Amino acid sequence: MKNVVVNESLQVSARESEVLAALGTGLSNAQIARRMQISIRTVEGHVSSLLRKYGVADRQALAARAGNVETVARPGDVSGLSRSRTSFVGRRAEVETVRAALVRARLVTLVGPGGVGKTRLAEVVTTAVAPEYRYGAAFVDLVPVRDGRLGHAVAAVLEVAEHADGQEAEAVVSRLCRGPSLLVLDNCEHLPDAVAEFVERVLAVSPTTILATSRERLGIPGELVHPIAPLPLGSDAEELFRDRAQLASQEGTHDAATVADLCSRLDGLPLAIELAAARSASLGATGLLTGLGDYLRLLAGGRGSVVRHRSLRGVIGWSHDLLTEEEQAVFRRLSVFVGDVDLAAVAAVSAVDAATAADVLGRLVDKSLLQRRGSSWRMLDTVRAFAAERLADDPEHAEVRRRYLRWAADLATDLAGRSAPAWHAEFDAVVGDLQAALAGHEQPDAEAHRLARTLGRLTIARGYLWQAPGWFCHAARCAPDAREATRDFASAADCAQIGNEVDRAFELRLAAADRAREGGDRNLWAGALAQAVDQAGRFAIAFRDEIPFERRRALLAEAVAAGDPQDPIVAARIACAAAWTATPSAMRPDAELAAAAVAAARAAGDPVLISASLDAMSLAAINDGRIADWHRLIVDRLAVLALLDPRRPDHAVEISDARGLSSLTAVAAADLPAARTAARLISDAELSGDSVYLAASKTVPVLVLSGDLDDAVRLAEDMWMGWLRAGRPWAYGVWLTMPLAALAHGLRGDAERVAVWRARSAEVGDPQSLGWRVLDPLVTFVDARLALRLGDLGQAAELAERARRLPATSWYRALARAAVVELTVAAGLPSAAADLAAAEADSAGNDWATATVLRAAGRLRGDAVALAGSAELWRRMGARFEHETTVELFGAG
Repeated sequence: MKNVVVNESLQVSARESEVLAALGTGLSNAQIARRMQISIRTVEGHVSSLLRKYGVADRQALAARAGNVETVARPGDVSGLSRSRTSFVGRRAEVETVRAALVRARLVTLVGPGGVGKTRLAEVVTTAVAPEYRYGAAFVDLVPVRDGRLGHAVAAVLEVAEHADGQEAEAVVSRLCRGPSLLVLDNCEHLPDAVAEFVERVLAVSPTTILATSRERLGIPGELVHPIAPLPLGSDAEELFRDRAQLASQEGTHDAATVADLCSRLDGLPLAIELAAARSASLGATGLLTGLGDYLRLLAGGRGSVVRHRSLRGVIGWSHDLLTEEEQAVFRRLSVFVGDVDLAAVAAVSAVDAATAADVLGRLVDKSLLQRRGSSWRMLDTVRAFAAERLADDPEHAEVRRRYLRWAADLATDLAGRSAPAWHAEFDAVVGDLQAALAGHEQPDAEAHRLARTLGRLTIARGYLWQAPGWFCHAARCAPDAREATRDFASAADCAQIGNEVDRAFELRLAAADRAREGGDRNLWAGALAQAVDQAGRFAIAFRDEIPFERRRALLAEAVAAGDPQDPIVAARIACAAAWTATPSAMRPDAELAAAAVAAARAAGDPVLISASLDAMSLAAINDGRIADWHRLIVDRLAVLALLDPRRPDHAVEISDARGLSSLTAVAAADLPAARTAARLISDAELSGDSVYLAASKTVPVLVLSGDLDDAVRLAEDMWMGWLRAGRPWAYGVWLTMPLAALAHGLRGDAERVAVWRARSAEVGDPQSLGWRVLDPLVTFVDARLALRLGDLGQAAELAERARRLPATSWYRALARAAVVELTVAAGLPSAAADLAAAEADSAGNDWATATVLRAAGRLRGDAVALAGSAELWRRMGARFEHETTVELFGAG
């Protein structure tokens, strides 16, 4: 959308300019990736390119050049807009009117019937005004886009990173917030709700101006609607016909009166005129008029309410009747495709060889019934609608749809077999057709099942978490037998789990169990039930409504009764579920049963089960305060990830959980090196996909404890906005981050932003949920540290009482008790000495708590050795803010 000119011989792209500017501020590659919402690998590529272009040796030299870059617009350079091969006829006044409208309003919609010329007018206006927008213009064709794909289509044109998404719209909006730009959304009529929602979001948070084309207004406040009428007769309409007829044939002229009559009968519709002009070389205007007149009379009794639409149908229909039988057959078969189509696809669906397909495609292009785009072809939507009517009336309709389904299934299978990211661009280009091929297939069918299951795998591998469960459920409906349906429901549950939809995942696991039971496969039934029990225990804090202990026990008993205990997989699954169901306490796996589950999983040789059982063992270790054991088990579990394939849902869910939980437990144990490692793994992973706020929620706590407060507050705000744009889904990780975001602001001395984040927590939290109750020790820790930092010592007594009531098994209890005791010492409470002694016992094995207690002891007793020890611990942990605070306050270290 922009070029960046640094001197007469050197050009740097807009994206490279952003990277260069970020380098100039001293940001790391990871920080640049987070800010621009692109991958670290992409940043590295841009840095390498900049080093070559500037001829410098390192980042420091490159950063020094950052101030010399000047961003300018290149006239006529519009992302997503191809150069037209024909002249623009008429509408000069309308061009100026629309240009003026774009100055008056930030949303202008060109409204008119199909074929009236909305797209071409939008192209001309966009080319004319693009240089007026500092951050350029982008033209997005929505014709091939279907429900749920709007954000992806815009992201593709803007070259937004693959994971941005979220919903890809999340990253798109972030990109558009950079500065004034023009976004053109062409052909919105089939996505009215999605476009309206997207446009409102963009206009609300960015300075973007939007030009839309549609057959109806978007209905958004502030929208300026500009109706597009047919070309005026007696001038522009006839000029268009003559221009296009001249392109069709260089010989001969056409009688003005005949041309005027012809354009009148075509209602001045540009598309109808162009289609007719393409035939003028062989029939002449008089022959066109004769044939068209007969056809229009035939359609005069149609029920369509818009006469212009009847006329367009007449033109296309008449052109269709001039085709050979072979051309007609390929023409109607092409109507099944919703996007661009290549030669192989045409040959497969049309049941002709490649040579014949190429020949017929060429003839259809010549007759203006098809458009060529490089190595692919596309029908105009109005032409496609006519061709679809013809196919629907033809006996071969069902067989063509069957070939379309088979082609889609084969293509999806081929894509799934390739290495990422090589297949990403092609998948994005054809996903509309892959989805359309499944339409109407809801019963057992081998091809439909293959396509739906592969679509699920592709979407999860692509990072589109919210779509994947639906495709696996579709696969379950099309599955040839109960066993395959069970597998599909299990995959749907895995994808829902990765997306933090644990309640949905639990119900899907029960659906898998039901299908296995109906199919008579007792081991599969037992395994599905055990997985449901395992999930209810492992992810209890993420449920909206905790699964009652009695129900979990009943499901486990049903699994034990159903399965064969001699089967290694069944035995391992039940052993893992049992570890989480030994006591009613959530998140409290039994250590001995967890160890037995690990042994059973290793005997079964299943890395997924090994990872799941190690999760139980590691959680039991941290709950018991066995930090050394916890370290070892976390390392063991992360090592298992090397055996897992992220393209498989059952593997992906373990990868996602292992990385996420290792970060959370490392924060709870205040093991900052381990927490940083886990955060880097999460940040670099593609599993968060269209829910990037989930990854952010696991990174912010690490930044806060490490003292990277500026980065923490920026990323926390990004997380919050991303979560809002995603529709405020149930997300425990976001809750966890909110008090720590408040802490980051408080440590920076910003009491106003502390209040904002506390209000946000109160707004979205559910105090009755298990997840919220588990957060109480963390909130106590944050409140105590903030009170000390902001000098609010009056809270000390109340917080001390809260800390005494914390359960001994709370994850964050050691942090809370230590922070509170330092506050009570600073406040001079009579209980300070006793509280300090109790906190010293609680802090064993937790470096953060130990450093805090040492600092409190230094305050209370004037113990210089304790203060020096505190400062050294902060230094070793890499907790820069706490280390600097200790040194500043006490002169230790």
